[in-house]
Amino acid sequence: MKKVTLNLITLGLLATGVAGAQTTIKIASLSPLSGSQSFTGTLLRNGTQLAVDEQKAAFKKLGFDLQFVGYDDQADPATGTAAARKIASDRTILGVVGTMNSGVAIPASEALKASHVTMVSPAVTANEVTDRGLANMNRIVARNDAQGPAGAQFMMDKLKAKSVYILNDKTSYGEGLAAEVEKTLKAGGARVIVNEGTEEKSDFSSIIAKIKLQKPDAVYFGGIYTQIGIFIRQLRDAGINIPVVGGDGLDSTELATIAAKGANNIYYTTIVAPLESLPAAKTFTANYRKAFKTVPAGYAAFSYDSANVIAQGILDAAKANGGKLPSRTQVETAIRKGSFKGLLSGDVTFNSVGDRNSVTLYIMKVEAGKQSLSAQSTVKPPKQ
Repeated sequence: MKKVTLNLITLGLLATGVAGAQTTIKIASLSPLSGSQSFTGTLLRNGTQLAVDEQKAAFKKLGFDLQFVGYDDQADPATGTAAARKIASDRTILGVVGTMNSGVAIPASEALKASHVTMVSPAVTANEVTDRGLANMNRIVARNDAQGPAGAQFMMDKLKAKSVYILNDKTSYGEGLAAEVEKTLKAGGARVIVNEGTEEKSDFSSIIAKIKLQKPDAVYFGGIYTQIGIFIRQLRDAGINIPVVGGDGLDSTELATIAAKGANNIYYTTIVAPLESLPAAKTFTANYRKAFKTVPAGYAAFSYDSANVIAQGILDAAKANGGKLPSRTQVETAIRKGSFKGLLSGDVTFNSVGDRNSVTLYIMKVEAGKQSLSAQSTVKPPKQ
C-alpha cells in the first residue's frame, strides 16, 4: 500500500512538472504587430522567434526550457510602456528584443529599468535612447548623430544639393534625425530652407506648394515610410521630381507600394544591411522562409542578431553562476560587458552606455520601385 501511494505521488509530481522539470526562461520581443507599422514590427518578432528556436538546444543542455513571447506596442509609447510593465511582472523573461521606435524605446526601457530587464534593439536610433546611460538599454545599430550627418553629406557630395527643404514627423526619431541633418548641412555651407514638423498623413498639398515655390535641390524627410510614401506619391503627382532623402524609417519594401509610380529618385540611410550584402545571410534566409513562408528583410536579420546577443548573454551569465538560473541583473551585466561573435551583422560589443562600438551604415537608392545599395561606411559612437 505504501509503495503504491509513493508511486502515485511521484507520478503526480512528474505531471505537475515538479520532478525533473526544466526551468523556463523566456526572451520577449516588443514591436508593432498591429497598426500601420505592423509590417516591420512583424519582421522584428519573426527574427527574434527564429533565433530563440535555434537556441533551445543550447539552453536544454543546461536544464533550461527557452521560450519566446511576442508583445505588440502598436508603435505607441503608452501601449509599449504598458507592455513593458507586463514583461517586468513575468519573472521568467530575462531579455527583450525591441523596440522598433525610439519614442517607444525610451519610456519602455524606463519601465523595465528597476527590474533590470535588458533590451537590445535592432532598430532605434535617437541619441537619447542610450545617452540616458541606462544599464538595461542597448542597440546594435547606428545612432542619429551618425545617420543624420551621413545623409546630409551624401546630399552635398553625391547629389550636389546646395539648398534642402527638411521635414520631420514630430517624433523623437524624426526630429532628432532632421536636427542632425540640418546641423551638418549648415556646417557644410548648404542652405536649409526650413526644418518643418508635420503630423499630416494624407494631404500634403500645402507643404508641396511651399516646396514648389522654394525650388530646393532636395527634400529630406525624417520619419517613417507609411507617411513619407504618401508624401512622395503626391510630390511626384505635382510634377516635382527632385531627390527625396530620409533615414532608416524608409527601409521597407512597402515604401515602393505606397509611393506607387512615384517611387523614383529616393535615397535613404539605413542602419540595417540589405541581406545580399551579408555573407552569412543565405542560411538565415532559407530558415526564415521555411519557418514563416515569406521572405525576410534587414530588420528580421538584425532582430535575429539581437536575440542571439540576449541568448548568449543569458548563457554566459548562467555559466558564471555555476550553471544555475541567472538573475536579471547578472544577464544585464553579461550583455553590456560581453563579446558576441559570429552574428550576421558582424561581431558585437557595447560601450558603457549600450551603443555598439563599431557598426556599418548603408545608403540605399530606390529607382522604379527597386532598392539597391548605393554606398556604405563604418561608424563609431561618440562615446567609446
